[in-house]
Amino acid sequence: MNLNKPTLVILAAGIGSRYGGLKQLDTFSPEGDTIMDFSIYDALQAGFGKFVFIIRKNIEDEFREVFNKKLAGKAEVDYVFQELENVPEAYINTERKKPWGTGHALLMAKEAVNENFAIINADDFYGKEAFQTMAKALTETDKDSYNFCTMAYLLKNTVSENGYVSRGECQVDSNGFLTDVTERLHIEKTPSGIIRKDEDGSMISIDEDTVVSMNFWGFTPKCFEFGSQLFETFLEKNKDNPKAEFFIPSVVNEILNSGIATVKVLKSDAKWFGVTYKEDVAQQVISKLKSENVYPSNLWSDDEN
Repeated sequence: MNLNKPTLVILAAGIGSRYGGLKQLDTFSPEGDTIMDFSIYDALQAGFGKFVFIIRKNIEDEFREVFNKKLAGKAEVDYVFQELENVPEAYINTERKKPWGTGHALLMAKEAVNENFAIINADDFYGKEAFQTMAKALTETDKDSYNFCTMAYLLKNTVSENGYVSRGECQVDSNGFLTDVTERLHIEKTPSGIIRKDEDGSMISIDEDTVVSMNFWGFTPKCFEFGSQLFETFLEKNKDNPKAEFFIPSVVNEILNSGIATVKVLKSDAKWFGVTYKEDVAQQVISKLKSENVYPSNLWSDDEN
């Protein structure tokens, strides 16, 4: 395995409360494609050499059955687990129903990742150019540095027609570096424009050209230094809150506040689609991409790769 190749970490442990069911492995084409298949295919083409799936233990067999077969001979595959009990014993909360969020998931990958890596959501489509740009940035970055990056999108390209989404609102300086990211848990499209929920629960407008993150981050292994201590501080504050979540943007803001690390903002004009809701149009979009030969009809057929 080429150690210079970056790794792709895939966040697939989430429970889709708005969607219903195990959306990560739902298929959206006659060939049995998941949304993840396109990210993995694009990442392989871009030069990623290893894939780490962050999942729950009770879906391990399904994941191995699907992805070990598809990636055999193409890349290294590993699985790590994000469970409620993957916290210090003092912070286990029996009232919790879901894991502790994307920041917690990121920390679960620490033992499996020794090279520069990108991390993405399992159920979002990012576009092949985004993976090419990210792979180039990670390959050119010293793994012992604190030079991180993020793939950013315009908000108008990342909203659903069928309900609200979560996005990280990014502040970017004149040199193209991230200065702040705020997790917005409720952004929705309305006939009069795009709105978001404010901290006090009121709905306010947000510019459609706002730069947002869709959890497509590029890190060196140094990022784990920031996350572990921050997570313990978070747990201490929220041990009695069964709904509190620790998000990757919390880790990123700690990185920015440290003064020793930077986050370069990479840009993508790709139009998002995902499976936040059953009504989202993944099936139609996948069919169109294949008919236009953006992707082969069968992603994993050896004679088409």
